[in-house]
Amino acid sequence: MNTHEAEHLLEHWIEHNMSHSKSFRERGEQIREVSQEAAEEIMEAARLMDQCTERLKKAKEALSK
Repeated sequence: MNTHEAEHLLEHWIEHNMSHSKSFRERGEQIREVSQEAAEEIMEAARLMDQCTERLKKAKEALSK
């Protein structure tokens, strides 16, 4: 794998994670009507997804060093 391919893969993962995080938050709010506890777990999953995304962004930055 070359640097360009790695950057492309990381960008794909970053966009994918951001999409999931947004979806988790939207659905979490809907699920809140049924279960506060479930909604909080989903919101935590979104926060963790955001942390993962930040690590992927750092990995992408490291490719250009």
